[in-house]
This record gives sequence, C-alpha cells and structure tokens, in this order.
Amino acid sequence: MPSNRKKTAFFCQSCGYESAKWTGQCPSCREWNTMVEEPVKISAAGSKGAAGRTSGRMTPMRPVRLSEVDDTREERMQTGLPELDRVLGGGIVEGSLVLVGGDPGIGKSTLLLQVAGNTATAGRRVLYISGEESLRQIKMRAVRLGKDAETLRFLCETDLEEVSDLLLKERPELVIIDSIQTMFLGSVQAAPGSVSQVREATGLLLRLAKENGITFLIIGHVTKEGTVAGPRVLEHMVDAVLYFEGDRYASYRILRCVKNRFGSTNEIGIFEMRSKGLTEVENPSEFMLSGRPVGTSGSVVTCSMEGTRPMLTEVQALVCRTNFGYPKRQATGTDGGRVSVLMAVLEKRLGIPLSQFDAYINLAGGIRQTEPALDLGIVLAIMSSYRNIPMDDRLMAFGEVGLSGEIRSVNMAEQRVQEAAKLGFTSCLLPKGNASRIKAPEGIRLIGVSGIGEAADLLGR
Repeated sequence: MPSNRKKTAFFCQSCGYESAKWTGQCPSCREWNTMVEEPVKISAAGSKGAAGRTSGRMTPMRPVRLSEVDDTREERMQTGLPELDRVLGGGIVEGSLVLVGGDPGIGKSTLLLQVAGNTATAGRRVLYISGEESLRQIKMRAVRLGKDAETLRFLCETDLEEVSDLLLKERPELVIIDSIQTMFLGSVQAAPGSVSQVREATGLLLRLAKENGITFLIIGHVTKEGTVAGPRVLEHMVDAVLYFEGDRYASYRILRCVKNRFGSTNEIGIFEMRSKGLTEVENPSEFMLSGRPVGTSGSVVTCSMEGTRPMLTEVQALVCRTNFGYPKRQATGTDGGRVSVLMAVLEKRLGIPLSQFDAYINLAGGIRQTEPALDLGIVLAIMSSYRNIPMDDRLMAFGEVGLSGEIRSVNMAEQRVQEAAKLGFTSCLLPKGNASRIKAPEGIRLIGVSGIGEAADLLGR
C-alpha cells in the first residue's frame, strides 16, 4: 500500500540548489541561511505532469549544422516607448523572455500595461495575464491610461498549465505575466512563489517562448535586498533582466538593464509618473540640473555616460571642520570609498589638510553613478567648498584622477562636450589627452588639464 507521507527536500533561495538535508551554508553558492524546506512530488511513470506535457513544438527536433542556421537580423517588436526600446537594444526580440523587477508600487504593472496597449494598437495580438488583480481593477487602470485597443485581451488566471493550453491555442505574439510569483503548476506540490514553483514556471514559459516564438514580459517581485524574489537561477534563464528603480513617493523612475542577451547592459531609461501613466524624460540632463544653485561654492557640473547617453549631473560638496578625532565621510549617489581616495590625493599632492574636515558629497538627481570620469568634478567640488570659492556656473568638468594627481583621458569625450554645449555651457574642463583629439563645438571653450594642480588654478591657489 503506497505511503501518504509527502517527501520534502531543501532548496537554496539564492541559487536553487537542491539538497536532501538542511545545511547552514549552501554547497553551491556559499550563501548562509538560504535553505528552505519544500515538498517534492515524485511523478509516476506515464503520468501527465509538467514534464510530460506537450509544449506545442512547431518544428521537429533534430540536430542542425551551423551553416543551416538562419543568421538574418532578429526582428524586434517596438513597444511604443522609445526609452524602453533603447534600454532593450532597439526593441523586444521576438520569442524572448524578459523579466522586469522592482519595488512594490514603483509602476511595473503600469509600465507593462502601457506596453501592451501600444503594441496592441500597432496591430499585434497581445494577452495580459494577471494573477494579482481582477478584470475590473485592470479595466479601471487601462481606462485611466487610455489603453483600450480591441486587439488587447486580458485573463485572470494563476494555473500555468491552463495558461499554457490557452497560449498554444490562441498563439498571441506578446504575453505579459503579472506576476511570476503568483503562477503555479499543479504538478509541483509547493506554494506559489516558492523556489520550486518559480523555477518550474519560468522553465515552462521559456520553452513556450523558444519553441513557439511567443514573446513574454514577466513581472517579478523583489526581496528587501532589491533582487528578484526566488532562485537566482531565474535571472540566468531569461534573456533580459530590467530593474525599475526610484522612490515610490517621487515622480521619477529609472529603468536599468542588468542583463541583455541582445544588447548593451549599460543603458538606462528615465520616466516620470503622472496621472495618465508613465511619460518619458527625453532630456535627463536638463531635469538633473533643474533647481541648481547659482554662485554657490561646492557645486560643480560633471558628465557621466549611461551606455550611449551622456548625462550631466551636479556634484555637491560640503566641507566643514570636524569636532571629533576621526573626520566623517559621507557620499550619496556615488562610491564613498572612491571619494575617500580622492580626498587623500588632494591632501598628499596639494597639501590641503582634509584630515581635519568632515566631507559630505551628493550627486543631485537621485541616480547612482560610479564612473571614473566623475573624479574631476568631485575634486573640484571639494576644493570649491573648502576654499569657499564658487566655480563658474557655465563650466562643466570631467576626467579620471589618478593617485599621483594626474588627470587621465576618458572615453566618449566628444559626446560629453556636445551635451554640455547643447545645454548652454560655455567652457569645459577635461583631460588634456581628450582636448587635443576633439574639435570644440561652437560656443564652448575647451580647457585641457593634465593634473589636479592645473585644475586648482581655476580656483586661485
């Protein structure tokens, strides 16, 4: 007589490693206290489970030679949001699986509902599947966003096996899953959102995407650490991973790509949340510099590259004498360790006694940037605050600072200078190696420097 006792196993919440017994440290990823116990079902031979279900393969399985593979350019699906298309490398590759993560209330569902409406308006067959909201709730949001295309259809279902049968029957071109943590497979005896369910559900969607050419956009919840909830293998299975960042109580949102098999991972898109949904910020440099003080010490404009996009950012520094034996160093929006190194270079090479002063560095705008080209702007802001001498409001500076005080060349200098000229800056302080190789746009003067001593002369040493 068969036993009714369920078999359990332990799974790592970080990497998905399976073990027959609990261990404090995962043998695979070496993370501590990530093993959780979940039930496991052993399917009998011939049973119809998730592994035995047909995936609707359109072509027979057979090995092929590399010469037989069609190497024509992948067709991309336009989302109607140029910012999202640029982050994805020009649009969504058909038959791909894209994961979108973000904090609760940040706007993930709003973003993908806008994508669904725009794509359906363009004449494509789109299916929006929600496991978190009712059809009435979805309609209320769609009416508010103005997305009521006739080819856009909705479904409220969490049983992925039923969803799979429907997809093979309807053959939509784009499917949006909201969210992957609410979907479950009846053949996996674990709670929805568990490691086993998320892994198996994503595996089924991956097979549907690759074998039938269906494009999937799936929403994933995030943990308190900011990573997608579920096994880490989830991010390895999908073709692209996008994170929607920002303060839910602020209006601006940042869409950052951390993985993309079909494009760059350095691109970001900036959106603003309004009553009619998310709108694109076409000129992020302008909004990053909005509200900038004029004639104030400790404020310098610098430029960083986010993929192929130059972004002007205001660096603010506040240097004041410390009341303690150990000076305080605090950096917001950039690497605090790098700021400490730059302050040590200033003290050693220029003799500025910064060890007696507290220093607070802030990159205005709420976007975290760590590019080495920000070094010169941070150094100038610190010197400006220390000497209480304002920098020229129409000057932009960028360049990498070495430990010897030298200013090294950076890439894409011409694009940075052009962005400064477009926003009305009249002078640009940059590495001498870059200044000798680019032509100054009309209305802007290039100032090439080879060391921080030359840069300090602008403040009157």
